Amino acid sequence: MADSSAIFDRLKQDHDRHRELLDKIGETSGETEERKELFTMLTKELKSHAAAEEQALYSTMLRKPPTTDETRHSVAEHHEIDEMLNDLAATDMSTGAWLQKFKDFEHRYRHHIEEEEDDHFPDFAEYLDDKDTQHMEKVFQRRKEEEKAEAEVTPEKKEDAKE
Repeated sequence: MADSSAIFDRLKQDHDRHRELLDKIGETSGETEERKELFTMLTKELKSHAAAEEQALYSTMLRKPPTTDETRHSVAEHHEIDEMLNDLAATDMSTGAWLQKFKDFEHRYRHHIEEEEDDHFPDFAEYLDDKDTQHMEKVFQRRKEEEKAEAEVTPEKKEDAKE
């Protein structure tokens, strides 16, 4: 077992940033520039984080049979979260419907990251070697920067999303 604390600490740093953005968005109201900017920042952060996490952490964990189910679960949640973000982007921010969708999204996302931090990361750490952790640290940072540069808000109603 390797010391995997650096990669998990890096992922948790992002999660803490996401929590801050969620809190700030929750303090806004209506279709203001502040809400739009914060939502755009959150969207780019979440999309780039999820893509980099999948390419660094989850691709590694899929090669470890004892963690396959947890890994697939988290990747499926990433897809659900992405659909919820797109649905939020397609909803008028000035409406109560947006606020309700945001609260549902916030609850779902916070559950996801708590599950990763409290359950998955400790389980995954048991199966990582030094080569794995070095690979993940390098790939995560590179992919996060690349993905963030390309990430965008993509409005799509949930009922229009492709399965």
